[in-house]
Amino acid sequence: MSVYSDDNRIVLTLDAGGTNFVFSAIQANNEIVSPVSLPASPDNLQQCLQTLIKGFTHIKDQLPAPPVAISFAFPGPADYQKGIIGNLPNFPSFRGGVPLGPFLQEYFRIPVFINNDGNLFAYGEALAGALPALNGRLEALGSDRVYRNLVGITFGTGFGSGVVINKRLLTGDNDCAGDIWVFRNKLYPGKIAEESVSIRAIIRVYNEFTEVNDHTLTPRDIFYIAEGRKEGDKQAAVESFARFGEVAGDAIAHMLTFTDGIVVLGGGIMGAAKYIMPSLVNEMRSSLGTFGGDTFPRLQMEVIDTDQDTEMEGLLTDQNIQLPIPLSGKTVSFNPTKKTAIMKSTLGTSRAISLGAYSYALSMLGN
Repeated sequence: MSVYSDDNRIVLTLDAGGTNFVFSAIQANNEIVSPVSLPASPDNLQQCLQTLIKGFTHIKDQLPAPPVAISFAFPGPADYQKGIIGNLPNFPSFRGGVPLGPFLQEYFRIPVFINNDGNLFAYGEALAGALPALNGRLEALGSDRVYRNLVGITFGTGFGSGVVINKRLLTGDNDCAGDIWVFRNKLYPGKIAEESVSIRAIIRVYNEFTEVNDHTLTPRDIFYIAEGRKEGDKQAAVESFARFGEVAGDAIAHMLTFTDGIVVLGGGIMGAAKYIMPSLVNEMRSSLGTFGGDTFPRLQMEVIDTDQDTEMEGLLTDQNIQLPIPLSGKTVSFNPTKKTAIMKSTLGTSRAISLGAYSYALSMLGN
């Protein structure tokens, strides 16, 4: 069961795009108003701030009870704990830093919480999405396996991520814990992982394989080429997504080594999952060796792709062994297999982020 599905507190939320702001409100994990979209005005700070006031006020006036907080994702760089937004390419009027959280808190007189979208995606999936759903399914089948940790990954303009450990969002001392985009790139060790795991990476790799320089292409175009629905080099299109998956799988394996939880994937690029997932999962299942000739699995746990029915059965079926407790006449259940799950988001990225924003606000406010 989702953590806040019976909570009647209301939180104002915002989907902060570079073109439009979309305002809404959530109660008990449900959107309770019709969202309102207003132009973001990223070039004019005063107009942008007035739009925020107007949008939140419009939603607030429709609510059956006063909201307890405002919570939303906003692009970085930022000092999220203080609610200060830094220099953003898509918001030139924020150059030099804007204390957005304190501004909204002063005006509306309620707490304001701002995070990055990767963190809130992970938090939404951990508290209201993939994690409780998977644990519920395991419990219904009589399994004593329980997952408490989650890595959320978003594939889009960049390589986003967030980590939740036992219902707590991992933020770190500098608001950059769990950031995966700056991991070392497996294919280009002098580059960051995001150079191979992003929209620009898919376009670059396709152009490299075809020896053209068509930067008008989009990932959707390249997906259609891979599908044979658009003219182009099909093999190059397939390979551009495979390279994406290989580098992503390498980085995610590093992340899992210290978080040891399930992985949930979201973002627009997951529409091409059929071309990304094979290389991604293969990388996570690869082996590493020693100078003595020994080999070890890249990860200590078996990686189960739960979107594959036959693999899901492997996760749901455990071979527990009853071990005798010496000199007691009793036994204890022992599961010798280590397993983790990787899956696509079923909530959808936008909804997971909204539920993450809602859950984060309530967790910070306490009971």
